[in-house]
Amino acid sequence: MNYVLSDIHGNEERFRSVLRKIDLKEGDTLYVLGDVIDRHPWGLRILRQLMAMPNAKLILGNHEYMMLRALGHPVDSNVNDGTARPHWYRNGGGVTHRHWKFLRKTVRQEIIDYLTALPLNLDIEVAGKRYKLVHAAPVELWETNEDRRYLTPTHFAVWRRLEPDAPLPEGYTLIFGHTPTCHFREGAPMEVWFGENRIGIDCGCGYPGTGLGRLACLRLEDGAVFYSDN
Repeated sequence: MNYVLSDIHGNEERFRSVLRKIDLKEGDTLYVLGDVIDRHPWGLRILRQLMAMPNAKLILGNHEYMMLRALGHPVDSNVNDGTARPHWYRNGGGVTHRHWKFLRKTVRQEIIDYLTALPLNLDIEVAGKRYKLVHAAPVELWETNEDRRYLTPTHFAVWRRLEPDAPLPEGYTLIFGHTPTCHFREGAPMEVWFGENRIGIDCGCGYPGTGLGRLACLRLEDGAVFYSDN
């Protein structure tokens, strides 16, 4: 079976809740669409767990992107200009950085090497259906991008927020995180949003204390959705 989740944001309780529900087997694959870290305390621990799982595949999210820039390891030409660390902290990176300082140098380097090698998008086929897995947006849309805020294809792919009716290339279903589904549908707690040839799965796990957020996981074979207990 193939499972997709996104935007864990260091919430280990919700992550473990979902893992218990999907009961991941050796032959299954878990795709994580970025933003494992920040806001909650245990992002680095979850990240290291995913790194050790042979059946887990991760995509670069904007929070991993911010961390790499802040630590002096940018993955594109949008280099550290002195604002990278404050920007990361404003977006919940402080808790991750505090835990980072307690890691051994060898472990830090393993994490840096892993993150800098992550793909921006993944194209997969399940049960004869094509999917494009992204954190924020398909990188190929950069070629027609007119928003000057996005400086590089990588910057665009991890940050660009998609409108619910934004034009997309034909031939696949897009699955994305980054933008909480409350932007597409009302109701609490948040639910996975199914649009036309696109599915939003960021159900606000990174936002504590609102009564809206939880972690969602989509099984591609049958469209089943698994939510964390809280």
